[in-house]
Amino acid sequence: MQKKIGLILTGGGARAAYQVGVLKAIARILPRTAPNPFAVVCGTSAGAINAVALAMNADNLRTGVKYLLGFWKGFHAENIYRSDPIGVFTNAGLWLAGWLLSSMGINKLNHVSLLDNSPLKRLLTETLPLDKIQESLDAGFLHALGITASGYTSEQSVTFFQSQKDVQSWQRAYRLGLPTRIGIDHLLASSAIPFLFPAVRINREYFGDGSMRQIAPISSALHLGAKRVLIIGMGQSRLEPPKRIRVNNYPSLAQIAGHALNSIFLDSMEVDLERLRRINHTVSLVHEERRSHTPLGHVDVLVIEPSQPIDKIARRYSSNLPWSIRFMLRGLGAMRSSGANLVSYLLFEKGFCRALIELGYQDAMNRREEILAFLDSGSESRS
Repeated sequence: MQKKIGLILTGGGARAAYQVGVLKAIARILPRTAPNPFAVVCGTSAGAINAVALAMNADNLRTGVKYLLGFWKGFHAENIYRSDPIGVFTNAGLWLAGWLLSSMGINKLNHVSLLDNSPLKRLLTETLPLDKIQESLDAGFLHALGITASGYTSEQSVTFFQSQKDVQSWQRAYRLGLPTRIGIDHLLASSAIPFLFPAVRINREYFGDGSMRQIAPISSALHLGAKRVLIIGMGQSRLEPPKRIRVNNYPSLAQIAGHALNSIFLDSMEVDLERLRRINHTVSLVHEERRSHTPLGHVDVLVIEPSQPIDKIARRYSSNLPWSIRFMLRGLGAMRSSGANLVSYLLFEKGFCRALIELGYQDAMNRREEILAFLDSGSESRS
């Protein structure tokens, strides 16, 4: 029996369209009737929505990808958050009022975020038959699905998982795994980008975007049974440090916000990958006879990331945002080139999403043989 393959879909707001392109390529590479080759699927933030779509259609990868393509290719911002002028400015005003009142010790309007994502809740409720997740598990096409969110009170990274019965919960420093039946609230909590979207209460605690405090994003897939992991990331690995240039202008609010979001969504994965590679190197130095006596084991990992900077692509499509959102973002400095990072997380418009899908598709097709070798022709066992 071959080792279970895990798929990790990271967060990144509208950037998650890139994942769909990569998955489209994998579906094209594998036989038409091939099931989802990933026995373990883990998603965070917008990647959680993609993960659920695959889990629901684990019996056929192309069916799951077809659903995702229909989901992402027709996107408009209004499908994710209220973009009408009344909705935008009323919510922004309430958010500012709530912040001012909270600073005076008055806990009023404290459930308000900068944007109202009630359209996303309606969209997910109408389009995701979540009962199909259990059907995939019962049929043996899926071993486990994990959705990660961050607890605002406990400050823990919590992976809610639905799985086969042999998967046990876990607890480590600032992270734990809890068995549950995945619902819409788990997806909304995992994708609740701080400040932009409201926190979601699950059981006794409010949760926000799963990328926050996710200090070991690969570990959830390993806890759920994966021995080999394919990661579709949103950043670009830097083999050399970036060039430092002299700047005269103070960073705008949008530039600071974009930097903060990049830190939340991108940095922890890079650190965890570096840690995993060090462990793999250490394991390779241990004599084969002694490896069975150590808790460490080699984990094969394949990472697919954008070959082009996503913020530069976002600049080309930023004018597609509704004028009310552009007006608000312009006040933060986001409509300038330095604010493109922030825009890229909110740019749920079909032009941008389709460009990222195409980029993901081409990036994956360029690594066709490498992906095939990693997946071993999709013949991995799920039992």
